[in-house]
Amino acid sequence: MNKIILVLALFVAVSATMVRNDADMFKFMKFVKQHNKEYSSFEELGKRFAIFRENLSKVDNTETFSPFMDVTEEEFKTRRNLDAASLAAARSKMTRYTPKLSLTDLPASYDAREHGLVSHVKDQGQCGSCWAFSAVANLEGQQAKKAGKITTLSEQQLVDCDDVDQGCNGGLMDNAFEFLIKEGGIESDSDYPYTARDGSCRFNKSKVVAQVKDFKDISQNEDEIAAVLVENGPLSVAVNANPFQFYSGGILKPTKRSCNPAELDHGVTLVGFGEEGGVKYWIIKNSWGQSWGEDGYIRLQRGTGACGVNTNVSTAHLQ
Repeated sequence: MNKIILVLALFVAVSATMVRNDADMFKFMKFVKQHNKEYSSFEELGKRFAIFRENLSKVDNTETFSPFMDVTEEEFKTRRNLDAASLAAARSKMTRYTPKLSLTDLPASYDAREHGLVSHVKDQGQCGSCWAFSAVANLEGQQAKKAGKITTLSEQQLVDCDDVDQGCNGGLMDNAFEFLIKEGGIESDSDYPYTARDGSCRFNKSKVVAQVKDFKDISQNEDEIAAVLVENGPLSVAVNANPFQFYSGGILKPTKRSCNPAELDHGVTLVGFGEEGGVKYWIIKNSWGQSWGEDGYIRLQRGTGACGVNTNVSTAHLQ
């Protein structure tokens, strides 16, 4: 649908839904332009406008919109398919990572991107594979430390081949690490590219570029997590991503009521930390593309256990 037809369709949809507030229409047009949105029919466009208008009451910033302003909460949940039920069982089998860095020597800020340990922001699409992206981002950091350069690894191999997890229907980072130990390693993204859907396993052991030796969990103390991040590089993390839907920038400072730390539903990657205006924050890499958040990242308040970010942190180590 080209832009002229899109604008015309928008006015048709507006008339059909008898919008009383023209300001909402212009905000929606701005949103469509910001995120290059295209809809398959007039009916779909009208539906998405109605959802957008309802979501406006949930945001403060109407200058920059999240790309998920036109989806319902139920639709948004399909991107957050962490297998939270397996968390306790998985962590009971893990050993603890104890950092060598003294907490008194912890720097005020750290960013693994500045050390070449973080690949570009990827997009999981309409597949609930956040767990695979979180695990792979951790492994990419480990591989970069070892090889001196970043190699993008294959989330699709995990989606297709990991028989412990459920592909696009959800999984867990620790399960992925354990699977890769048994599998014999992981291929590069170029050899096993992402398709955003479940497929048949095409693993080729001769193309393995990284092999997992073990994986460990990390203390819930956020200073200790920061120390491990400085030593180790990017870390796999489980969070409650409910307030992420409308995030468009800044430091997210949720309350426990707005973001229950016990309701973990999304896998992401800690890549750094810092402080701004007296507020400490984590830098978190997500897997929803660069148009979401701060070029694909979110800054989340640090030191308060926000969204459960400190409760399930882990890292793999390579052979």
